[in-house]
Amino acid sequence: MSTQTQTRGKGFSPGQLVRRPETGSLIGFVVVYVFFAVLGGPVFLGAPGWSSWLNIAAEVGIIALPVGLLMIAGEFDISVGSVVPASAMMTAMLSGHYDLPAFVGIAGGLGVGLLVGLVNGLLVTRTTIPSLIVTIGVMFAVMGLTLGFAVLIRGSTSVSYVPDPLTKALLGQFINGMFNVSILWWMGFVAVFFFFLHVSPLGNWTYAIGGDRESARNAGIPTSQVTIGLFMASGFAAAFVGVAQVMTYQTAQVAGGQAFIFNSIMCVVIGGVVLTGGAGSILGIVLGTMTFAVVNQGIFFASLDPNIGSIIIGALLLTAVLSNDTFRALATSAATKKKAG
Repeated sequence: MSTQTQTRGKGFSPGQLVRRPETGSLIGFVVVYVFFAVLGGPVFLGAPGWSSWLNIAAEVGIIALPVGLLMIAGEFDISVGSVVPASAMMTAMLSGHYDLPAFVGIAGGLGVGLLVGLVNGLLVTRTTIPSLIVTIGVMFAVMGLTLGFAVLIRGSTSVSYVPDPLTKALLGQFINGMFNVSILWWMGFVAVFFFFLHVSPLGNWTYAIGGDRESARNAGIPTSQVTIGLFMASGFAAAFVGVAQVMTYQTAQVAGGQAFIFNSIMCVVIGGVVLTGGAGSILGIVLGTMTFAVVNQGIFFASLDPNIGSIIIGALLLTAVLSNDTFRALATSAATKKKAG
């Protein structure tokens, strides 16, 4: 079982802080923010700058949370890139094209995400095909179905929908004309997933599955049910983002959503989640998401070449992978010494 599982819930000390993967994520965020604060000046430090990167962080962050949990459990979900536009198209089609009530369109959009997550989970747990391959296949299938149904029903690859004021205020409003309400939803998702991973027994099960699936199964953990649930959570989160995009921008596009695939994984890795599974935290994922968003938007406020942003993200990703191994080795070493003592 992973070191993360063993130390969860125990006392806190400065030494433990230094050995945690989130420490590297926090240092990375502070360095990146200070860098762009110096170059971006008062505008980046003010409400325009904060709203810019927080809006980006909220969208990718909602998806990164369950994607991170899946990676902690030793699985990957690439299909989120197709679920976002599929759920957006379903919502816009039901409530825009067919003029059904908003809650019907929202339910339909979220249902798409849950269904895709269920299919992913069943295929992964009932076959020997790796989740990476399964979700890539499902992604292309969902993309094809979304395009096919959109052209067949609408005759177009986009559908517009103007939500009612209440729905707009709940899912697509900009507070003070700058801060998208999805930031508040992101905070809610963070609270829910934090409880799941760090408070409830399901969190220990997730760590155990990522550490050693066979040992977890032999210990009585329902590995298949937990895995399916995590895939459904990932599909639901991606669908929620798709629904929110419809309410915010009042249109759905078949081609949207692909950027979320790699962006969410980058946020998770920068946040200290180990690629081999068994280690990671919600705090780390949040810090990784914020770091990614600051770089993503900071280059514009600093008037830098967009390619510079790609270089910084790439460097952060490589540094995160290397530092994750280092922090994990420190934590394992400390735990071994404590047992020996």
